[in-house]
Amino acid sequence: MFSKKSTTTFTKDCCDKLGRLAEALDAAEAVVVGAGAGLSAAAGFDYSGPRFTENFADFIEKYGFTDMYSAGFHRFESTAEHWAFWSRCIYINRYAAPAGAPYLDLLALMRGRDYFVITTNVDHQFQKAGFDKKRLFYTQGDYGLWQCSRPCHDATYDNEAAVRRMAAEQKNMRVPKELIPHCPRCGAPMSMNLRTDMTFVEDEGWRAAAARYAEFLRAHDGARLLFLELGVGGNTPGIIKYPFLRMTKANPRAVCVSVNLSDVFTPDSAPERFLFIRGDIARALAALRAELAKAA
Repeated sequence: MFSKKSTTTFTKDCCDKLGRLAEALDAAEAVVVGAGAGLSAAAGFDYSGPRFTENFADFIEKYGFTDMYSAGFHRFESTAEHWAFWSRCIYINRYAAPAGAPYLDLLALMRGRDYFVITTNVDHQFQKAGFDKKRLFYTQGDYGLWQCSRPCHDATYDNEAAVRRMAAEQKNMRVPKELIPHCPRCGAPMSMNLRTDMTFVEDEGWRAAAARYAEFLRAHDGARLLFLELGVGGNTPGIIKYPFLRMTKANPRAVCVSVNLSDVFTPDSAPERFLFIRGDIARALAALRAELAKAA
């Protein structure tokens, strides 16, 4: 499937596997995409390294933080400082970041296909790239939403305007007191709509997306499915990885393909239906898009 030019970018084994993925994609009656943090990392949106040190030098100096993810669990010395960190984190990852190239390549690969996406990512990249929102289920929340921290009710609230003000107006690692968000119903502090503990709010939009995902799987039960796992690590394997493996085992017409740099488990049984491609997701999707475009 892949040309000799492709083999200068990938190993022969990787090219062969990408060719098998292309064949599985063309043969599939429907595609279920499962996306983890590795997909956004492949787009360049790392939570550590220069992207972190350039934007959080003051917090790093004070607390010795090593990355945005672990820093988000820190108990800051004031609510104003808490929101100074979080508004920067939200702004950088949710509002300032453009649509990443791997997401755009994936969208091109899905055009004209019956697909659904389940993702643990909370950075809104699928929507930015132009994916149909009704074909998305973002299970772990959204950087763009707040909720009551108690929570006293199950609604969520758009935070863009407030976050942009916080990021712009903070000084000395603190946001102005009047910008600190509180629940409009009970007055308790607001918190991020992220699944970090049992207070996570599954709002009306979350429940509707979960129902659409369940219906997609039900409607395609027994069909020739491609389960395409991209950048899923070991933090929450029960959301994407294990269900994909289980559904592939249960459906003899299904194929499961995982693309990742590392941390991937594939079963020994039926290796022709379980394929692991170890490599950079961005390069793999770009190459796959280019090859399929030439074949069209």
